[in-house]
Amino acid sequence: MKFYQRLAYYLSGFAIGMVFLFWILNGKDTSCSYFPNARVLKSIRTKPFGYSPIAEKKLDEKLIDTADIRKILTYGDVDFGKSNIKVGSGKLYFIEGQNAKGMPVTLEVVNYEDKAVLRDIIK
Repeated sequence: MKFYQRLAYYLSGFAIGMVFLFWILNGKDTSCSYFPNARVLKSIRTKPFGYSPIAEKKLDEKLIDTADIRKILTYGDVDFGKSNIKVGSGKLYFIEGQNAKGMPVTLEVVNYEDKAVLRDIIK
């Protein structure tokens, strides 16, 4: 069998397999979050989210709003050099991002088993 025939068989099988996968996975809420940054952010986003008194005070100062916090929790970067510190029954994470004005902002989030709490907002 010549090379182009083998290539044609391979590509046709690959195409059938891809169509089959798209048909099975179509409409399902699937995601691929294998990297540590994506896993931590997804874990925080899927839990009930609360605010500490310090964070509420900084929210009242209009440095950042809740839309910016959600954006940072979706697209931010977790600083693992400072993060993953045990705080009570949870872990503290430092998440870096930008607010709507483009200013760098760091969120201190404590990720508990059943909830996540924004502890502080650092400008």
